[in-house]
Amino acid sequence: MTEIAMNGAESLVLTLVGAGVDTCFSNPGTSEMHFVAALDSIQGIRPILGLFEGAVTGMADGYGRMAGKPACTLLHLGPGLANGLANLHNARRAATPIVNIVGDHATYHAQYDAPLASDIMGFARPVSGWVHSSTSAGTVASDGARAVAAACSPPGQVATLILPADTAWNAAEGAAPPLPRPLPAAVSDGAVDRAAQALRSGKKTAILMRGACLQDAGLTAAGRIAAATGARLLCDTFAPRLVRGAGRVELERIPYFGEMIVEFLAEVEILILVGAKPPVTFFAYPGKPSWCLPEGAQVLHLAHPHEDGLGALEALASDLGAPLTGPAVAGYALPDMPTGRLNQYTAGQVIARHLPEGAILADEGATSSGGAMLATITAAPHDHLPLTGGSIGQGIPLAAGAAVACPHRKVVCLQGDGGAMYTLQALWTQAREKLDVTTVIFANHSYGILNVELARVGARNVGPKALSMLDLHNPELDFVKLAGGLGVEATRAETLEDFDAQFADAMAGKGPRLIEVVL
Repeated sequence: MTEIAMNGAESLVLTLVGAGVDTCFSNPGTSEMHFVAALDSIQGIRPILGLFEGAVTGMADGYGRMAGKPACTLLHLGPGLANGLANLHNARRAATPIVNIVGDHATYHAQYDAPLASDIMGFARPVSGWVHSSTSAGTVASDGARAVAAACSPPGQVATLILPADTAWNAAEGAAPPLPRPLPAAVSDGAVDRAAQALRSGKKTAILMRGACLQDAGLTAAGRIAAATGARLLCDTFAPRLVRGAGRVELERIPYFGEMIVEFLAEVEILILVGAKPPVTFFAYPGKPSWCLPEGAQVLHLAHPHEDGLGALEALASDLGAPLTGPAVAGYALPDMPTGRLNQYTAGQVIARHLPEGAILADEGATSSGGAMLATITAAPHDHLPLTGGSIGQGIPLAAGAAVACPHRKVVCLQGDGGAMYTLQALWTQAREKLDVTTVIFANHSYGILNVELARVGARNVGPKALSMLDLHNPELDFVKLAGGLGVEATRAETLEDFDAQFADAMAGKGPRLIEVVL
């Protein structure tokens, strides 16, 4: 076999490095071996192994939300991509930039319909904003540059590049230069004028924000607008990334349940959207509305998701003559040490008391994390990353990816026991990479949210067979043993005093820890 100067996989890795991609979350197979070898021979990309593709894609989501740029994934053929779809769904809902590299059979091998052949594009399209399959080694580098640019297209999206094996091993000419990073589109003067008129109208107005507006500069501009007009400031139930805690402008988070949303928005006459969509219920329920705004309420778009919402808020604040200083912010106040029984509320108070400044909360606590959300409103400033798409199994890998992106910040994962079992493999990656993540498992031995939903949907004749489908006893999960088997130090807290001591110790230390909180 004639040795070649550079193959397609090497040209792709060099292109990714040049475009700023420095991390690859991976679970490769035979078709991806040339890409694996290129990661070894070419410096600039940190390869991180995940033991399941759902963990790989969840880690890429956490990385992208915190780094503000894409990592790449490396996945094996259609089945490997399919295993990662649930967390790519969550990433799509979060508008997270991700570049998926999915290996495929060599182009000439496709005619034989080998056992692992599948419709990779068909799997990729529902979760990707951009999909392409390379046709030759000569185009792989330019395809990679296009994939990175696509992933960075505002507000961010999943870009999937399919890499047939022969396009990876055949000769290539070299890397492609990075393409210009797309910028958010400018918001029209008319949109700013309409929003200003609405805020001056005297009608009860709320501003619903998403995306970059939920970081410090956007919240400051929104706080100025609220101070000048009295407008309510809102964020979605599952806003992808929100800075919160002491010193940050406070927002009202839209509730989860539909009837609560209807009540929450009952007096709103005008809703101004900044990178967000009008709120609707997560599911349909018999006899209950899906659309949650009051009849006759006006909806205005200050900025669509692909537009510059931060610039629009700052322009709106200027138009209104809003004061440059003085927006109301959360004070710094920690709860007293709670007493009594260990539950989600007392556990939340413990978390607030010990949470360090700059922490990242990766939250898939479901029915058990509400206490922590209440208690941390005035805790040390931190970022909150929730379950954006509703597909459980996101929390542990999301936390791992955030820790890779922000190695000097403490990451705390609030995780329900049911969701934890979907992607528990990410604990192994945390141990292997020595990531500073503390995972708090709320162990209620139940799919708690489904017990609630069973009643809400009006299901009839509910008996022991139905209830057994929502119960995690018989046998009970033992997260101390599970975590230990994956290389993560773990303890169990059965009392409030146990949890306080264990969580304080985890916050003072470094590296992966797990605490099973028995509720």
